[in-house]
Parts: sequence; structure tokens; C-alpha cells
Amino acid sequence: MPTLNKIRRVLTRDQDSVTHDRHSRILPNPAYLTRLRIAVTAFFAMDGFLFAGWVVRIPAIKAQTGAGAGALGLALLGVSAGAVAFMMLTGRLCRRFGSHAVTTASAAALALSILLPPLTRSATALGLVLLVFGAAYGSLNVAMNSAAVDLIAALRRPVMPGFHAAFSLGGMLGAGLGGLIAGRLSPTAHLSLLAAIGLLTTAVAGRTLHTHPAPTVPERLPAAPDHPRPARPGRGHRLVLVFGLIALCTAYGEGALADWGALHLSQDLAAGPGLAAAGYAVFALAMTAGRLSGTAVVRRFGAARALIAGGTTAAAGMLLGALAPTAWAACLGFAVAGLGLANIFPIAIARAGESGGADGVAVASTVGYGGMLLGPPAIGFLAEVWSLPVALTTVALLAATAAAIACATRGAHHTGRA
Repeated sequence: MPTLNKIRRVLTRDQDSVTHDRHSRILPNPAYLTRLRIAVTAFFAMDGFLFAGWVVRIPAIKAQTGAGAGALGLALLGVSAGAVAFMMLTGRLCRRFGSHAVTTASAAALALSILLPPLTRSATALGLVLLVFGAAYGSLNVAMNSAAVDLIAALRRPVMPGFHAAFSLGGMLGAGLGGLIAGRLSPTAHLSLLAAIGLLTTAVAGRTLHTHPAPTVPERLPAAPDHPRPARPGRGHRLVLVFGLIALCTAYGEGALADWGALHLSQDLAAGPGLAAAGYAVFALAMTAGRLSGTAVVRRFGAARALIAGGTTAAAGMLLGALAPTAWAACLGFAVAGLGLANIFPIAIARAGESGGADGVAVASTVGYGGMLLGPPAIGFLAEVWSLPVALTTVALLAATAAAIACATRGAHHTGRA
């Protein structure tokens, strides 16, 4: 009897994680996929929450270090430089150790590294610690997007915008919390609180990833009507680069608003700390709303139309946000820009993953986050030569460029509905 009980437990455990279709292929159980989806979503939300918490404290840390606009731009370059430097390495680590293990380790590193910026007293020191923060941030982004691509293949639905909606929701909550406590807690106390929340989330969601291996589909199922058609042989690398370039144009805008949006509202439009933090919060809220509807938009209109409409909307919104005469009008522009940018990056990364697998995610992410590498110093230098509002209009220019690329390469984004 003990032997029979052991066999029964083994069989029950295996049936919890897989099901068999009529052709005897072993596929993940829906409940198994649901648990994985919740855990991966939690990491996306935590990533946005921690990043926004850092962003809203930039004005205070700028004052603490005594950095000017140009010096701060160079220091902020550390985030993007560290991220881009570790992205390709993370792709290799995911192939060797699995995306789940790398996601958990990177999340823990991000939570710990957020403690470092408030300890600095110069722009140089700030730039160095932001290299560490950026390395953890970039590594987490590649790892969790790779985990999401594997999960999407098993789910057979274009749900990548939903994961990025969790990132935006986390950003909105992080910025909102920052706006509430910016005047009450020091940057050190505030970011220490965020680090504790991040470590707790990593422990809980990481346990799920550890006990639930990444789903594998041994035999590719026929494409659903709303699923992108497979690329012709030889096109995969070119498609990855196209999607990476589109991601670059929009990552520039997200990075610029994150790093400079609060400063624009406070310095150019005389907004208080709470309203300055609210600028990024409304941007994140609009991105969340756009991404929550992103799956339906892609299935209804196709990737190409979603990219073109998003880039055009973002360009118009950012022109308003950069040139508006009042802080409230600028916040409205940030919201419109967030709505437009919402689904461009997730669509680009998902298509890159479909074209090139985990390597495609790493390459497109590296190219895409080159926009964040370019953004902070470019905005800083342009702000010194002309003004910060004029510098922020480059976000609109690159959003329009993303729309133009998507229009010129419609075939690369073709779905059954495009």
C-alpha cells in the first residue's frame, strides 16, 4: 500500500503540471500556466514600482549631489549604460540557467541596488552606483520578458501588453506613493522601504518560479487566426533589428519622461513636489490603461496599425507635454503620450521573441534600451543649449519616427487582422 500511495502521488503531481492533447503532445495545465502568469506579472509590477520610486526622488538626489543639468544627465546615463551592458549577458544566462532563475536573482539585485543612490554626495558617485542599479534593471527586464515569451507560446494568446500593463501599474503606484511621502520621508528612508517591498515580492513570486519550470511546447501548434504568421527563412534577424529600432524610439520617450518629467514640471512650470511626482503617475496610469486593452487592440486591428496609431498619438501628446504653459496641461500631454506609447514596446519585444526566441528578446531589448542610453544625456545637453521644454520635443520626434518605421515595414508586423 505505501508503494501504491507513492505512485498515486507522483501521478497526481505530474497531472497538475501537464495535460495531453489528442495527438499525445504534453502541454502545460491551465492552472499551472495561471500560477506562472501571476508570478511573472508580479515581477513586472515590482520592476515598475521600484523604478518609479527611484524616479520621483531624482529632484531630491539632484539637490543632494549639487549636480547641474549636464552632470545629472551623465550620471543618469549610468542606469541605461548598466542596463544595456548586461542585457546580452542576461540572454546567455537565461539559456544556461533558465529565465526563471535569472528573473529571481535579478529582481533581488534590483531591490538591493535601489538603496545606493541616496548614499551619494556627488554626480560621479551617483553615476557609478546607477551603473549597478541599471545592470540589475536591464537584467531583470530581459529575464522576465524571456519568461513571458515562453508563457505566451504556451498560452497561444498575444498577452504581452498585459505583462507590461503590470509594469505601468507598478510605476503608477510607485510614483503615487512617492508623491504622498516625498515631503515626509528622506530619500534614504523612502528607498529603504521600497527595497523591503521588492525583496518580499521576490521571495514570494520567486518561489513560484522555482517550483514551476518554464513551460515547453514540444511541437509548435498551428497558428491561431490572431497569431502572427511565421517569418520567412532568413528574415528573422532583420525583423529582430526592425523591432529593436521601434523599441528604441519609444524607450527614449519612456526614459526621458521618467528622468526629466518631474524636473520639467518643477523647474519650468513651478509645480510643487506632489504635482511634479503626479506627472509621472498620470503617464504611468495612461500606459496602464492602454496596455490593459492592448491584447484586444492587437487582435482586433493588428500589430502594424497599433504601432502606427500609438506612435502618432504619443507624438501629439508629447508636444503638448513639452510646450504647455501650465503644469496641469503638461500632465494632460504626458497622459496622452503614455496612452500612445503604451503598447509599442511590448509589441516590439513580443514580435522579436517570436522571430528570434530568447536571443531575439535580448537583441531587441539591447537595441531598444539604447534609447534610454541615448535619452538622459541627450535631454540634458539639449536642455543646457536651448531649454528643457525644447529638449523634450525630441520625444515627439522619435515617437513619430517609430510610427513611420511601422508604416514602412507593415509586412513585418502582419497578423491575420492587419
